[in-house]
Amino acid sequence: MTRRIRIGIDTGGTFTDVVAFDEDSGEMVTTKTPSTPGNPADGFMAGIDKVLGLLGLPEGDGDAISAVSHGTTVATNQLLEGKVDALGYITTEGYEAMLEIARQSVPDGYGNSYFWVKPDRIVPRHLVKGVGGRLDFTGAEVRPFDEAGARAVARWFRDQGINTLGVCFLHAYANPEHEERVRAVLTEEHPDAVVSLSSEVLREYREYERAMTTLVDAAVKPRLAAYVNNIKGRLSEYAGARRVPFYVMKSNGGVLSADEVVHQPITTVLSGPAAGALGAALIAQVAGFDKVLTSDGGGTSTDVSVVIDGEPTLTTEGSVGAYPSKIPMIDVVTVGAGGGSIAWLSPEGTLKVGPHSAGADPGPLCYGKGGSEVTITDAHVVLGRIPPHLLGGEIPLDVEVARDGVDLLASKLGLTPESCATGILEISAWNQANALRQVTVKRGLDVRDFTLTTFGGSGSLLLCRLMDILGIPTVLVPPNPGNVSAFGLLTVDVKNDYVQTHVSLAERLDAEDVTTVYGALAAQAAEALTKEGFAPEQHVFQRTADLRYFGQAFEVRVPVPEGALDAGALTSVADAFHAEHRALYGYDFSGDDSQQVEWVNLRVSGIGPIKRPEIRRSSPLVEQGAPAPVTRPGESRSVCFDAEAGYVDTPVVSRADLLPGSEVTGPVIIEEFGSTVPIHPGFQVRVDEYLNLIVTRSH
Repeated sequence: MTRRIRIGIDTGGTFTDVVAFDEDSGEMVTTKTPSTPGNPADGFMAGIDKVLGLLGLPEGDGDAISAVSHGTTVATNQLLEGKVDALGYITTEGYEAMLEIARQSVPDGYGNSYFWVKPDRIVPRHLVKGVGGRLDFTGAEVRPFDEAGARAVARWFRDQGINTLGVCFLHAYANPEHEERVRAVLTEEHPDAVVSLSSEVLREYREYERAMTTLVDAAVKPRLAAYVNNIKGRLSEYAGARRVPFYVMKSNGGVLSADEVVHQPITTVLSGPAAGALGAALIAQVAGFDKVLTSDGGGTSTDVSVVIDGEPTLTTEGSVGAYPSKIPMIDVVTVGAGGGSIAWLSPEGTLKVGPHSAGADPGPLCYGKGGSEVTITDAHVVLGRIPPHLLGGEIPLDVEVARDGVDLLASKLGLTPESCATGILEISAWNQANALRQVTVKRGLDVRDFTLTTFGGSGSLLLCRLMDILGIPTVLVPPNPGNVSAFGLLTVDVKNDYVQTHVSLAERLDAEDVTTVYGALAAQAAEALTKEGFAPEQHVFQRTADLRYFGQAFEVRVPVPEGALDAGALTSVADAFHAEHRALYGYDFSGDDSQQVEWVNLRVSGIGPIKRPEIRRSSPLVEQGAPAPVTRPGESRSVCFDAEAGYVDTPVVSRADLLPGSEVTGPVIIEEFGSTVPIHPGFQVRVDEYLNLIVTRSH
C-alpha cells in the first residue's frame, strides 16, 4: 500500500527546514539542509529527498507524497531588500500625487538629525498616470470612464517597457467596474503587462493604504510566480504524471494552493514567520500554556508574536520594510538578530549588530566559505556556547577563523576578545528583548505574564539573558526547535479572506443589507474553497466586522454570529466591540449615548480544514537517521557565559538523553541535531511529558 506522506518545508536565509508526517501511522521525522540562495528550489528538492530517505523511502519516490506545504520568504526578502523592478501606477485622474503625499508621518521623529529626507516612493512620480472617470463612495458613477485616455496610458506604459502595473481608482472598493475596464484595455493594448487591481487585492477604503497594498502585490507578482512555477515544475518531474498538491503559507495563518497564490502574492509577505507562530502556538497550548510569546530565531532575523488561548493575534495594520500592507496577517514583529547578523562599527566607533546578515552564502566566518565579517554565530562558537559543527556534524565550523575575526574586531574597540564576543550577544539579546516589548508592553500587556517559547536554529541561544532582561519567569523550548516553522506548515488549514467596506452608524445599520453583503462574501469564499478541492459540507466560514467609535481613525475587529442577522444580533456585536475595546485600550463608552458606534468593514474567512498531526506524550518530532551526536553524556567543554568570569568547564548533554521528568541545572549545554540551548548559571531545566524543555530560574 502506498504511504501518504505530507511534507512541510520552510526555506530560511541559512537553512531549509523539513518535517514529514505519515498521515496513516502518525510518524513524524524532521531534518534540515542548507538553503541555496542562487536557486531556492535546489534546497527545497534536496530537503524532500533527505526527509523521504529518513522515512525509509527510496529517493525520488514522489508517489508517496500526499501534499507539500511551503513557507517562503521570496516576497518578504524582495521587499525588505527594496528590490522593486520598474513598476507603473494607474489611478483616478487628479490623484496622481497620492503616493507622494502619503500619510505625512516622520518615522522615529527626526532621530539624531534636524532633517528628514522623504524616502523614494515605490513608484516614482513619472511612472504614475491618471485616467478620467469618477465614482462616489457608494460606487455610483459621477463621471464616465475615459476609455480613450486609458488606451493612451496603456500604450505609453507598453512603449516605456513597464510591464508590471498596479491599478487603484477612487472608491473602487464599492464598484470595481472602472478598474476592470482598465484591465480589459491593457489586455488589448499591452498584453505583456502583469496587472493587480485594488478591487481584487483589497476591497477596503483608505485610498493610500489600498494603493500601496495593490502596488506591493504587483511588485512581487513576477518574482513569486517564477519561483512557485519553478517549484511546481520540479515537483512534477519528481512525481511523474501524478500531480502533487502544493500549498504555500499565507500571512493570515492559512495555506493556499500554488495555482491560486500566484494571483494573490501579497498574501505571502509573512509566509515563514506565520508558520512558526502557528506551530509554536499549538505546541505551547498542548503543553498547558495559554499566554505565550513566540521567538523564532533564524539565520537572518528573529520574529516575535503574541499567542493567547492558542491563537496568534492578527492585524491588518502591518508593513513589510517601508511598505504598508492592509492584508490580514499574523501580528509578527521582525528584528535583524539572526545567527548570520553581522557585527560592525558605527562611524562613531560603537559596536552594532545587524540588521545586515551574512546569510547562507558566504555565511559567518566560521563557515569557511569566504565570509569576511564577524556574526552572532561566530561570537557563540568562540565562546563555546555552540559546538564546532552544525547539524550533528554535517557542517563543521572553523573556530580559529572565527576567533581571528573576533580578535580583530575587539582590537578596534579596545576590548578583550571575550568582552567583544559577549558584547555582540548582549546587543543581540537587547534587540530581541525590544521586539518582545513592542508586541507586549507597547500594547498594554505585561511581558512577565507570558511564557516565552523559543525556536528556530538560533532562537534558544539567548533565552537565559532574555529572561533576565524582561523578567520572564518561564521559557519553553520544543523538541527539534529548529523545525517548528516547518511543523507549523502541517498544522494549518486552507484559508482565504474577503472584505467589503460598509461604513454606517450602528443606529442606521440595516441588518438585511449586512446579511446580504456577508452572503456575497461567503459565496466568494465558497467558490475559492471548491476550487481547492473541498466539498461544500467541508466549508467553514468565520464572520467578523471592524467597528469603531464615531470619529476614531482605527477599528477593532469582533466576531459576527452566523445566519441571518437581526437587530438583536447587531446589538450583540456592538456589545462585543465595547468589551474588546476595553480589553485593548482600558476603557469603553458602553452606556454613553453621546458616543456612537460605527461599522466600517465586513469580513469573511473561508476555511478548508486539513488533518493536523497529533502531538503525543513522550513522542517528540524524532530526528531519525541523523549522524550520531559528537558529544556524549558526561562530556564537557570550556564555555564563557560572562566575560569577567572567563571560561568555565561546562557539561554537555545530548537532548536525546533527557526523558520526561529529567532535570538539569546550569551551567550546562544541551545539544541536538538542529539547535543548541546554553543554560547559564542560576537557571534550571525540567523536561515535561511532551519532551519540551521548561526553563526557570534555580534561585
